[in-house]
Amino acid sequence: MIFVVCGPSGCGKSTLIGRVLARHPDLRFSVSHTTRPRRKGERDGREYYFVSRAAFERMIVRGRFVEWAVVHGCHYGTSKAEVEAKGKRGDLVLDVDVQGARSIRARFKDAVSLFVLPPRYAELRKRLFARGLDDPGTIRARLANARREIRHYREFDYIVINDDLNAAVGEFEAVILGQRCRRRAREGAIRPILQSFRAGKGK
Repeated sequence: MIFVVCGPSGCGKSTLIGRVLARHPDLRFSVSHTTRPRRKGERDGREYYFVSRAAFERMIVRGRFVEWAVVHGCHYGTSKAEVEAKGKRGDLVLDVDVQGARSIRARFKDAVSLFVLPPRYAELRKRLFARGLDDPGTIRARLANARREIRHYREFDYIVINDDLNAAVGEFEAVILGQRCRRRAREGAIRPILQSFRAGKGK
């Protein structure tokens, strides 16, 4: 099962995903490729695969991505190899933008999508400035992009409002549990139970 997580920059989706992954080791995280510079403390292959623009463009030409987009002047993409390799080992979580989420849903019809919202615009602005990762001009661009992105919340299956992180983690976990309990997801587990009833008939 693929869980697609989206939300404006600064809404806390990376922290949210990190908390959920730490609590559910059976979940896998799809690491995206990006051309943006590596930030302090980031490690190649953990937050992102950091590549040059030329390398990224070669991957586009060779059809290596299931989705890709240019966001804030940098390229981001989800590779086919990443999804195929990690998807075989369990449920997969993707952190993508609105364009990427749309592409993933078109390609994987059973993908479950979540949109993470900040509690209010002022809080998002506060978070972007507080984290100290961008200059004021970049923050203004991120806020302008956030205004555009939140208009697409209706495209998503679930909405998580990240006002209280613990509550948001609980909501994300509830989505995962609910999807795993759907009949279609449990057909494999149901089959031997039904067979046991047939075998025990008349005893």
